[in-house]
Amino acid sequence: MGKLTLVGIGPGDGSYLTGAARQALSEAELLCGYTLYVDLVRHMYPDKEIFATGMTGEIERCRYALEAAARKNVALLCSGDPGIYGMAGLVFELAKDFPGTDITIVPGVTAALSGAALLGAPLGHDFCVISLSDRLTPWAVIEKRLRAAAAGDFAICLYNPASRHRKDYLSRACAILLESLSPDTICGIAKNIAREGESIRILSLEQLKDAPADMFSTVFIGSTKTEEIGGRMVTPRGYPI
Repeated sequence: MGKLTLVGIGPGDGSYLTGAARQALSEAELLCGYTLYVDLVRHMYPDKEIFATGMTGEIERCRYALEAAARKNVALLCSGDPGIYGMAGLVFELAKDFPGTDITIVPGVTAALSGAALLGAPLGHDFCVISLSDRLTPWAVIEKRLRAAAAGDFAICLYNPASRHRKDYLSRACAILLESLSPDTICGIAKNIAREGESIRILSLEQLKDAPADMFSTVFIGSTKTEEIGGRMVTPRGYPI
């Protein structure tokens, strides 16, 4: 009898793997995941059996991992954290057809955290995370969430801000936020976190509207309290100093 462990690999660089993640990957006989994520760790575990699928192959690889877990120890790789836009929810949904499967979650460093660390402290107070991908969520729902986040004066972290097929989605999101937020709102972009070409940029919401971004970018939009301090993006917790 095997088991299935969902492993958050963070941004993919070995230095961001937690001790628990390393142990789970070492103990696994089979590594499953999106092709790009598997390639990020394949060199660390060259003797492991591999099952990888491309974009939109999530159901296939999760079902394969569940089936294989009846016979061997399986690690299902997730970028960042398995429970934040990862495969954890889907695995539990599919696991209804695989009763008794031993499922464990190993958390990982999600882009909201690793990107925030590069920029400074943009999430120092209440914040929310919103994905701009409308592949699984209607754009009307995304618009509603953006307006609610702005109305609540949250710092906002945007995942999946743009892609080849969604080139203007970040601009559209900024236009919605500019309905109630100041054009001077402090924002930041972290790109290729812990990978080749890593970069950060701090800019205003007005500038962000026309800024280039892609699926390897994580975008941060400050609250009314967010400041730029010494070239870093900071949302104060509110200590009386």
